[in-house]
Amino acid sequence: MARKVDKQVVEIVTLDSSDDDEAEADNENIINTSSSTNDVVINENTITTTPIQSSQNLPQTSRSFWKAGDYAVGPTSRSSLSTHGAALEHARVHPKFLHSNATSHKWAFGAIAELMDNAVDEMQNGATFVNVDKIELTKDRSPALLFQDDGGGMDPQGIRKCMSLGYSSKNAMNVPDGNGFKTSTMRLGADVIVFTRAGKLTQSVGLLSYTFLRKTGQDDVIVPMVDFDISSNLAEPIVYGSKEDWSSNLKTILEWSPFASKEELMQQFEGIEKHGTKIIIYNLWLNDEGVYELSLDDDDEDICLRDETQIANSCTKRTKELQSHISYRIRYSLRAYASILYLKKFKNFTILLRGKPLEQFNIADELKLPKIVTYKPTGKEDFVETKIGFIKEAPNLSVSGFNVYHKNRLIRVSFSDARPFWKVVPDGTIKGMGVVGVLEANFIEPAHDKQDFERSLLFVRLETRLKQMVYDYWKGHCHLIGYKPIDTTVRKMVKAAEQAIDEPVMDRPINVETSCGPTCENVSGSVSIDQLCEENIRLFMRCEEHMQEEADLTKKVQDLESELVQSKRKFAKLAMIVEAKKKQKGLA
Repeated sequence: MARKVDKQVVEIVTLDSSDDDEAEADNENIINTSSSTNDVVINENTITTTPIQSSQNLPQTSRSFWKAGDYAVGPTSRSSLSTHGAALEHARVHPKFLHSNATSHKWAFGAIAELMDNAVDEMQNGATFVNVDKIELTKDRSPALLFQDDGGGMDPQGIRKCMSLGYSSKNAMNVPDGNGFKTSTMRLGADVIVFTRAGKLTQSVGLLSYTFLRKTGQDDVIVPMVDFDISSNLAEPIVYGSKEDWSSNLKTILEWSPFASKEELMQQFEGIEKHGTKIIIYNLWLNDEGVYELSLDDDDEDICLRDETQIANSCTKRTKELQSHISYRIRYSLRAYASILYLKKFKNFTILLRGKPLEQFNIADELKLPKIVTYKPTGKEDFVETKIGFIKEAPNLSVSGFNVYHKNRLIRVSFSDARPFWKVVPDGTIKGMGVVGVLEANFIEPAHDKQDFERSLLFVRLETRLKQMVYDYWKGHCHLIGYKPIDTTVRKMVKAAEQAIDEPVMDRPINVETSCGPTCENVSGSVSIDQLCEENIRLFMRCEEHMQEEADLTKKVQDLESELVQSKRKFAKLAMIVEAKKKQKGLA
């Protein structure tokens, strides 16, 4: 028998469409309320899936993430919500807001890391593992992403707070506006279904479906949910309004989820023991070539970014040596990125990726000539320790930079073409080559996507201090590892020549020895102005030659990039053919 729960009066404040111009135009239609919450209300009333727009105006579904928000918004129906017979007007959160909100994650692995963070946070509730895996949906044999942990789970109120906008029960480090779950799931796929069990009392199912909202022409974010009372070892529906409302929510979930029946839906709880949460993200996004953005079949023990993997497999032998290092593999390999995601190794918690335990790694453990450097941020009492040294492959591998963590979580990673780590020293200099550092900077705040830090004065000062740290370390250790220090004699000769050119022309020769000092042991005699001018001309000629070589190399790079684009297109076509044949074989 269904358990009846009295429905509470809810004050609603939501947002209009994500389009700023439209929101400005409709501003006069939005009323003020006394509520201070920004939550999207989970409507327990009967869900209407009849399209608001006419059939010819329905949005065309795009499977590419960066194009998924490009569809016309039709006329909206400004209906009211009825609460105990009283009409309550409300502004809407248009489905396009879900997409624009998710664009804060430029990098797909950043979205996956966000979901892993949520599972790691559950360690305080007894969680011992998080499993990240690829599954195949029986409904259409399409791939989906699975995230499962054995944390405390969520009760009916908890799952509503999780799947609404603007709420967070976490501290400032973990997404203060409560957007983490929504932005990360919507960045990876168009739809997500959540199964959660809170001990022996309740279990719930919630569906956040961008596909459902677009294809039914909704102008408001509707999140259907159903709850069950399991205290008597039987799953009894928990009804907040009427049985028809509960049945309508269940019908919507079954119609737009990968599970066609209530029995299939309930089977998903079999993998959850006493408590925990299972998240399934499906209708995964495609890249511009129409192939899945995530490569899920090339490596049975990993999840890779398809475009980055293709780049990594199409280079010279010398480049492949660089790309085999973990500092580069974090670009395209989730196993590599997740291995350095957390600074301290877990004792009673395991990260499973594709069914295989993840081995955590700290590059600071393998440094040559390691040194601990302390730094005291301005206005802060605690000192920050930075472990700095040469990578074990130095001087044969030119990898350098810093891994900066915040409260045990890797934040600062630079993805420039030349250096995967945060390189504080400018390019074009040998100083700092092979020098790597690791530190935990809890005194600065991370950006929204946790892939960078907010540009504050403390951040700028940290960057300056790290740069000086590299210079000081290099000066005292570069010769011990095999790097040749900069020749001070040559540097002083150039300086003396510049000074000579700036002085008035004299018939007398310039004695370089007096400018260089006793270190210029290899320079004999004096150098005249004419000799310096001739040397200057030779240097200009060499400069012209190098500029021509640079132009030739630039043209060669452009030609290779053009060939790479053509190869990627051919690969995409072949991948689509292979996928189609796999589906035909599976259906047969």
